[in-house]
Parts: sequence; C-alpha cells; structure tokens
Amino acid sequence: RLERPVTLIHGDDEFKTSDLIGKHDGYRKRKLYDNFIHSVVKSEEEMQSIWADNRLTSACRNGHVLIYDEFNRSRPEANNVLLSVLQEGILSAPKRSRYGSGHLEVHPDFCAIFTSNPEEYAGVHKTQDALMDRLVTIQIHHFERETEIKIVEARSGIPRKDAEIIIDIIGKLRNMGVNNHRPSIRTGIMIACILAHRGGHAAWDDPIFLRICQDVLNTNTIKITRDGKALMQEK
Repeated sequence: RLERPVTLIHGDDEFKTSDLIGKHDGYRKRKLYDNFIHSVVKSEEEMQSIWADNRLTSACRNGHVLIYDEFNRSRPEANNVLLSVLQEGILSAPKRSRYGSGHLEVHPDFCAIFTSNPEEYAGVHKTQDALMDRLVTIQIHHFERETEIKIVEARSGIPRKDAEIIIDIIGKLRNMGVNNHRPSIRTGIMIACILAHRGGHAAWDDPIFLRICQDVLNTNTIKITRDGKALMQEK
C-alpha cells in the first residue's frame, strides 16, 4: 500500500476547464472610512474577486494521486488542460495569475490514473490523440471464470453452485454478443443479489430465477437477434 493521498474526479459531459482547475467564486469587499480628524474624511472602497482552486489544481499543488474516473465522459476541450500537466509538468491557469503565477509547477509526487470506457459506449467522447499520446494504455478485459464466481458469491452471499450457473450464463451471452453488447460482472452481481433477496435458486425450473434473468439480461440481449427475434424471447 502506497498510503498516498488521493483526489478523485468523475468525468462529466457538462465539465468545463474551470471544473478541473478552479474559477472565481464570489467577491471580497473592503471599505475604509477614516474620520479621526473631525474636519477630514477619508473614504476608500476596494473589491476583489475570490479564486477557488478545484480538484486538479489541488492535486497538482499538493502531490496527490489523481484518479480521473471515466475521463472520456468529459468533453475533449475540457481535458485539454491536462496536456501541459502530463508533458511539461505545468498547470496553466491564466485567470489565477492575480493570486500568484498564472502557471503552477506540478508537485514531483503528483501522478494520475485515468479510467475510461470504449468509444462504442453511449455517453463517451472520442479522446484527442494528443492526450492519448501522453498516457500508457492498459486494456482491462473480463475476469477469469473462477474470479467472477468468487466475486458474485462474496457480493451476494448466494451458494457457489448458484454463482457458477449465473456466471456460465453470462459467459455464453458474451460469446454471442455483437457490437460490444456483452454483459459485465455487474450483471452477474445484480442477478445474484436479487436472487438472494427473493430467496430463489439458480435453476431453470425456478420461476423466480427465470424472471430475474429476463428482467436483468433483457437490456443485454435485446440487440442480439436470431432469425429476426430477440435472443431472450427464445429462452
């Protein structure tokens, strides 16, 4: 365990650069009224905008581990600020110049971990090549069967035999999947948790299990057809 402080950011389609680096957040007003000498009145007013750092700026300044979850849900123009951070170790924030330099030198302990979904997923944006060129990409595939069984069993509390049946069903659907419409381990956990809550068992003669599979798997199988019919209608 590294025992390093972590800053977490979740990608969002509504993100702007200011949601990463910060922005002006309110004003501070100062007023001086001096009437110490009765015949002389001195009055001064000063108003300043207040800058508030956001999470990327704080992580760069303090040397945190930045975890940017599903970063490609944010628009590419919002993520452009990351280019200089990853390449030159400089965070550019011109509007911050009144509160110091408009450029912040990134702490030497700063590091970043980005997670993303494939571009075929709904709600994600194509990542700019300039950003991808600064990242080391590691493809994460589905877990092995035994690992998925243990995960489903641990998360739901169902017997191992039931977990095996659920994972085998999901595995078969993955092999039939087209256009990347394949169920993930989350689907197995959903089925198992509902099954445990309803007190059913993973068996084809159990109506509770059949109904749960139809409800949960329908979104994964509706786009997989055979002879013009949805796969789930044949089961």
